Amino acid sequence: MKVIFIEDVPNVARVGQTRVVADGYARNYLLPRKLVVVANSQAAVAMESQLKKKIKQRELEEAEMAGLAEKINEVEITIKARVGESEKLYGSVTAADIAEELGKSAGHEVDKKKIEIAEPIRQLGSHDVTVRFTHDITAVIKVNVISDEVAEEKPEKAKKAEKKSKAKSTKKTKKAEAKAEEVKAKVEEVETKVEVAEEKPKKAKKAEKKSKAKSAKKTKKAEAKAEEVETKVEEAEEKPEKAKKVEKKSKAKSTKKKKVAEAKAKVDEAETKVEEAEEKEKESGE
Repeated sequence: MKVIFIEDVPNVARVGQTRVVADGYARNYLLPRKLVVVANSQAAVAMESQLKKKIKQRELEEAEMAGLAEKINEVEITIKARVGESEKLYGSVTAADIAEELGKSAGHEVDKKKIEIAEPIRQLGSHDVTVRFTHDITAVIKVNVISDEVAEEKPEKAKKAEKKSKAKSTKKTKKAEAKAEEVKAKVEEVETKVEVAEEKPKKAKKAEKKSKAKSAKKTKKAEAKAEEVETKVEEAEEKPEKAKKVEKKSKAKSTKKKKVAEAKAKVDEAETKVEEAEEKEKESGE
């Protein structure tokens, strides 16, 4: 008979898989327990959407189990037990004990049915135990079974070890704090140097600005002085021309005056001669 599995059946098929099984096995076991539906039947069509949900849910669960298996693989757990002669336990360590301790260690509850041990552990020592989440997903853990008397002694040793550890830790902490202070001081020193280095360019820029301002001021003064000198030079060059003109005018005036004086002298001389002639004429008339 061809059937579709709607539940996981170990060592046979998983949800959503289609298999051909014996008719008697299907009628007497699988169908009464609602583990399968007949393929190509109305029940199969009705279960299609539900099967998809179950398959998706199973995939999520398997992903979670794979993560847990990876987390607990090679984990060691310790279980205390009462011990008699020849290191044999008075009782035994069961799958439930292992599941409980493993759950505490892993922080996740583990079904005792997933713990594979042929029979309960009745001997002290270390034992490899398989945790089977699915057919393909497994993890191997180490179970250390110790005497409860040894377990009672351990807290004292643990306390001493803890004290030593704390003392060492305190010492390391002080050293670390001292180192941190030293590093902090160095960092502050470096920061100060950086700040000083950053301030130098600023001061240099200010000095440069002042220098440029002074230089510009001097340049302006020099330019003004140069202009003044040029003006004076121009004036000095213009003076000879003016002097020449003045001299020419002066010479012309002097020449004119001289000519006027000479003319005046001639006129005076002529007048004198006329007067003398008139006087002679008078004298001769008498």
